[in-house]
Amino acid sequence: MGAIVTSIGLKGLEGYRVQVEVQAMDGMDCIVIVGLPDASVKESKERISAALVSMGYSLHEKKVVINLSPAEQKKNGPLFDLPMAIGMLMSMDELKVKISPDTAFIGALSLDGSIRPVEGMLPAVLAARKLGIKSIYIPYDEDLPPLSFPELDIIYVTHLHEVLQHLQGQPILPLFPKGSNQPAEEVHLSNMVDFQDIVGHKHAKFALEVAAAGEHHVLMAGPPGCGKSLLAESFPSILPPLTEEASLEMISLYQLSGETLMNTRIPPYRNPHHSASGVSIIGGGQNPKPGEVSLAHRGVLFLDEVAEFSKKTLDMLRQPLETGRVTISRARSTVTYPAQFILLAAMNPCPCGYLGSNTHYCTCTPNKIQSYQNKLSGPIRDRFDIFLSLRPVDLNQRKKREQDSSDVVRKRVDEARKRQYERYNMEICNSRVPFEQLMKTSPLTIRQQNLISQISAKRNFSNRTQVKIIRIARTISDLKAEEAISDESLWQAIYLNNKAFDKREEKQKFVTV
Repeated sequence: MGAIVTSIGLKGLEGYRVQVEVQAMDGMDCIVIVGLPDASVKESKERISAALVSMGYSLHEKKVVINLSPAEQKKNGPLFDLPMAIGMLMSMDELKVKISPDTAFIGALSLDGSIRPVEGMLPAVLAARKLGIKSIYIPYDEDLPPLSFPELDIIYVTHLHEVLQHLQGQPILPLFPKGSNQPAEEVHLSNMVDFQDIVGHKHAKFALEVAAAGEHHVLMAGPPGCGKSLLAESFPSILPPLTEEASLEMISLYQLSGETLMNTRIPPYRNPHHSASGVSIIGGGQNPKPGEVSLAHRGVLFLDEVAEFSKKTLDMLRQPLETGRVTISRARSTVTYPAQFILLAAMNPCPCGYLGSNTHYCTCTPNKIQSYQNKLSGPIRDRFDIFLSLRPVDLNQRKKREQDSSDVVRKRVDEARKRQYERYNMEICNSRVPFEQLMKTSPLTIRQQNLISQISAKRNFSNRTQVKIIRIARTISDLKAEEAISDESLWQAIYLNNKAFDKREEKQKFVTV
């Protein structure tokens, strides 16, 4: 007698329904798994047979054929252990129950029948929810937050015995009591640099506030020690906490990559070294895993000394910066991971770092300066929204109490984002909303259109740059709680988009903004 049990397969973060078809017949003792299983799936037969024998079930003179459908999809990971074991018991008439096709099972088996957590368990649960699964059996994992969805009944189990008891109508002790998924506590930012602790840089702080409110990308330039890295480290402290949906999505990416996550409500902050390879930045491998751009999803990717990254690696950022996702194609599979992040980059204006400095003499030749700045290609440079030119500040000129704290700034950013969500009827910010929708909800006046046209013609702005100026102006107006884009906001946007340095500038002069 054959049996069919439902499970969930993963292709990146995307899930699909897998039908585990099991047929037991008399014959030579063996278990055959078909349906494009990889090595970890093929090893399941040894784990399953040992677990069933340890629980008292006999596989003597039984040939079991297991088909993982759809057969054209590559299956990987041990998450199919539990559904295959259930299917074998049903096929051998050891378990006489009817299981709904909308009930799914995922989990790895130990040799004694214990059910262990698997890599990618959370994204599998979220995929099951999207696929319309009504109930799902998953192993208990204390490292995961308690999950509670009204449309999906989640049953936590630790042993195969518990699964069999529950399927036969016997109650089991809930490992996560209902209602335990309470709102998360206030986010603790004590280990982050506070805006209040940074002396001076008033213009840079305003620019970062605009970047946080509208998810705009920022390029900072300045001599060594002027505060570029410090400002970047303080940037996550002004970002609003993640929503529950965004938090689960972020945890899923970290679980797939095998990394641990300390706080699930704080937006991630990734700071890879400039020697990092393109695969570690974008993602990949034999079985493609998320890279730094995906681990920074819903948060910040900071590239310090961006000019020291290889040109090839930087050019790989074009797709995620433009689309908010990255597609990794390999011979075995093609997966797509989300990569919607705020890019912060910092660099020196020249190889020695002191071009335009009032305290040091620049020793670089014009050719060296041009070669150094050319490491950032035009297409990458054009994808930045805000350009900041930083200078050292006098530490005795500013007092701490005169500065806004990160809590105050974060509240303004949160209110500005809520205005954007309400205007667009979705959780999307000004930097990512389709330009047609932006213009429909916030049209420019004739005078503002003429202003942008005149400045663009004078400074040879590309179409992308003109669009970015309008997006920044809309964000500044949101911070000021203005219904329409004001003339003042438009001028400030042009000011923020003014390139901090440009190889085309006359005599290679460093331009202060």
